[in-house]
Amino acid sequence: MAKAAFSDVRHWVFDLDHTLYPPSARLFDLIEVRMTAYVMQVLGVERAQADRLRKQYWAEHGTTLAGLMREHDVDPGPYLTDVHDIPMDRLSPDPELAEKIRALPGRRIVYTNGCAPYAERVLEARGLAGIFDAVYGVEHADFMPKPDHAAFEKIFAKDGLHTKTAAMFEDDPRNLKAPHAMGMRTVHVSDQADNSDHIHFHTDDLSGFLARII
Repeated sequence: MAKAAFSDVRHWVFDLDHTLYPPSARLFDLIEVRMTAYVMQVLGVERAQADRLRKQYWAEHGTTLAGLMREHDVDPGPYLTDVHDIPMDRLSPDPELAEKIRALPGRRIVYTNGCAPYAERVLEARGLAGIFDAVYGVEHADFMPKPDHAAFEKIFAKDGLHTKTAAMFEDDPRNLKAPHAMGMRTVHVSDQADNSDHIHFHTDDLSGFLARII
């Protein structure tokens, strides 16, 4: 069933964090610490307040950055450089995943709410560098984040993606709503199943899932 559903897909879109590496690496914990510190610095608030705002803006605006930009006119460039300045030693190469992604027919891209330079570092650490045709960060959507429908439209227009023959792999269920509405196949990559109508497939093993549809 899964293989048939992807038989005409020629454009493969992958989220980055918790999709192309496992959540068990806890890489995002390091980013969240830096996010909180940045909020403390630019807003002049205590740690507890900064933590609350970080989570609130993520929930309400899609990313903490989007909330800071909309609510406080924060410059996104320095923020992205600062919060993604973390070591990659928690990540290890995944030759099996690299092999499966490389075998996908058509164009393969990464689209993340992080910045592209950070994404490139993650891909390098995971042994996935050089197998994607393009890497797009939030800066390529004019800092509009997923799940904003307009953000997807900007990225897909830049890439020349045809949504009817495309698939999206993503750990955050809300970021699959727009791709589903645009006619894409949607795959939720997580150890927490989500039965929402906008999710076509769920997997907690990306390599295994790709092996089934190649």
